[in-house]
Amino acid sequence: MSRSTDALSRALDAPADPPLRPLPPSVADLLRTLGAPPRLAAHLRAVHDVARELVAWAEDRYPDLDLDGEAVLFGAATHDLGKVVHPAELSGPGSRHEEAGRELLESHGFPPERARFAATHAMWTAPGATLEDLLVSTADKIWKNKRVPDLEDLVVTHLTEAAGRPRWEEFLAFDELLEHIGTGADARLAFQASFPVSGTRG
Repeated sequence: MSRSTDALSRALDAPADPPLRPLPPSVADLLRTLGAPPRLAAHLRAVHDVARELVAWAEDRYPDLDLDGEAVLFGAATHDLGKVVHPAELSGPGSRHEEAGRELLESHGFPPERARFAATHAMWTAPGATLEDLLVSTADKIWKNKRVPDLEDLVVTHLTEAAGRPRWEEFLAFDELLEHIGTGADARLAFQASFPVSGTRG
């Protein structure tokens, strides 16, 4: 096993502090097939773990909420997949990975309704953005404790409609959740940074 392949395996499977749950097997298998950069795998694992916290909280607090939690988890686990094609965007700015990720997922047999998150995770202001889209975007921000009030307000609007409670109550509850998740940001950032940007392709 090469050093880069070993790093990818560790990014996907190794114990982390704080503990990070594994990616869905179909996603982990795809990352191995593509020879994804280990740092990308570590990033996707961290964001997916945060998405699991968001989904579990929402499903517990809003039992009647029409939420496709599995879609959120898949979206979080694959949102930056296009950086396999555009690895410079792992360490620098750029949006070419968004459409590339959607195309890559569809070319490997994933349905468009799941592949879309790779393209929409940075487009949460677009008309028609669903709660699932917003939660993937939120996970991609709060994993490193970045707060985006406009994004959070959109989530709170959906939650308020589902709860039938005052908006301020849902705002405070969601804010408390994000504050809690944010406390683990330094450890998640350190986990991601411990893996190389260079991939295993080629």
